[in-house]
Amino acid sequence: MNKAILNKEVQDFINSNLKSDITKLILKGSPFDTVSIQEIAEQIEAKSKCKKKLPTWFTSKNIYYPNKLNIEQTSSEITAKHKANLVSGKTLIDLTGGFGIDSYYFSQKVKNVTHCEINEDLSKIVSHNFTELGAKNIKTFAENGFEYLEKIKGKFDWIYADPSRRNEAKGKVFLLQDCLPNIPENLDFLFQFTNNILLKISPILDIKSAINELKFVKEIHVVAVENEVKEVLFLLQKNYNQQADFKTINYAKKSNEIFNFNFNSTFTATYSEPKKYLYEPNVAILKAGAFQQISTFYKIDKLHQHSHLYTSENLIDFPGRVFKIIQITTNNKKELAKLIPTKKANITTRNFPESVAQIRKKINFKEGGNIYLFFTTNINNKLIVLVCVKV
Repeated sequence: MNKAILNKEVQDFINSNLKSDITKLILKGSPFDTVSIQEIAEQIEAKSKCKKKLPTWFTSKNIYYPNKLNIEQTSSEITAKHKANLVSGKTLIDLTGGFGIDSYYFSQKVKNVTHCEINEDLSKIVSHNFTELGAKNIKTFAENGFEYLEKIKGKFDWIYADPSRRNEAKGKVFLLQDCLPNIPENLDFLFQFTNNILLKISPILDIKSAINELKFVKEIHVVAVENEVKEVLFLLQKNYNQQADFKTINYAKKSNEIFNFNFNSTFTATYSEPKKYLYEPNVAILKAGAFQQISTFYKIDKLHQHSHLYTSENLIDFPGRVFKIIQITTNNKKELAKLIPTKKANITTRNFPESVAQIRKKINFKEGGNIYLFFTTNINNKLIVLVCVKV
């Protein structure tokens, strides 16, 4: 951590070049003796990525940024606030602290927070930023969170961990036990120090596999932002022996879309041909696998077991995209061109043998416009195209 970066003239230079071409800036070299142009470029790139994701950090003075990879991997403020609303009490330890976004928001709900980060440079950066942000109830330690627990033998109201999704060979993994640290293997160890554990896992991991790998799972939260799944959270409570509750939320631009259900509750979807309206659940619901539950709860019919599109005769308020069906047709180039002479439409596939790219090439339609085409399979296993407009 080069503290010269925090000098006013350097900070002014960084802020005035947030929109500059980094390559051209590097070629010019550094105007400062104490800070290299590479260090300046790193600050500019990292800070630029924070404008939307971390607005509190972006707008605060004298924030020191790590490399942009740390920024890409960290929680957004929206998802960090969601996690903070799940915890309470006097003490919490963040075993895999990172850039400290989660710890910062935990500190607004818990009296004392401990932030462990094995990377010493990153730990120093985080400690500095907490001071600048006025977060006085967070202690930072540059060490392995598990080793810190073993050393202090202390009790915490909550333990939080965000296992790394890459193995030692730097390849992506799909099971929780292959992440670092290995949480399933260390659950008994962790429950020596707390009754409550909050885990953040990658959206690419299989939720059912993770449930089977863990124990005492009380809640699973699937968190999406603007219809993109950002985090899957597991809340574990020591000796909890009931069925887990699923809680899905999509933080959309206009309003938050929420749908909750119990993991092992019995639901059976109803099926029908397309009716007047079409419903596409948001990605949080799809990731949670609530395909039967959605049909039962909202009293809407599925088009096909594997299509995950729903329909009704009357319009309902729904957590996802809603369309009015104006035509049902087949995957025929001439027929589609006749129905949509502009040859411009938004295309989605659900349970269809061709990809969007293949379809677009085949029918020669441009992206955009007010028409939405859903290429899917109906209850009779027939390939159909639904021509729709957004409600």
